Amino acid sequence: MVENQMNGRIKIIRTDNGLEYCNEELEAHLRISGIRHQTSNTYTPQQNFMAERMNRTLIEKARCMIFEADLPTNFWAEAVATAAYVYNRSPTQGIVGKTPEEAWSGNIPDVSHIRIFGCKAIVHVPKEKRKKWSAKSKEMIFVGYCAETKGYRFIDLKTKACQKSRDVIFLEN
Repeated sequence: MVENQMNGRIKIIRTDNGLEYCNEELEAHLRISGIRHQTSNTYTPQQNFMAERMNRTLIEKARCMIFEADLPTNFWAEAVATAAYVYNRSPTQGIVGKTPEEAWSGNIPDVSHIRIFGCKAIVHVPKEKRKKWSAKSKEMIFVGYCAETKGYRFIDLKTKACQKSRDVIFLEN
């Protein structure tokens, strides 16, 4: 994806020594692709300080979002993804005069769609998913942004089901 989006070639990938990165399948793929794989020394997360610092930043933001929304901690993955989404569209000290999204895509991000994590929302139920006398909307909890569509992610706290939608009224107050 990076190569296609940036019209460039990945030459080196640097990881820690986690099993998800140090395995024959990934090594074979990198070898075939001509990508060098550098690793940090074992038990030295300080060698990977930028990634470790970003992990900590996102975890702290996600923790605050979960507690502020009064949601259980099993929503941690949604909170971390949402924290990263918002972070990438916010000014940072590391990139002067641009957001990370702008540095990546070249486009100034529109943030008018940003909503409060964990807020209640009234989500429209499409007519194809309801019966004649069924409710046309359902109260759900906002938990993030869709990666590949223009929409939002919601959780139904009763059924624990995740749903994507753009037809919604947010109850942020």
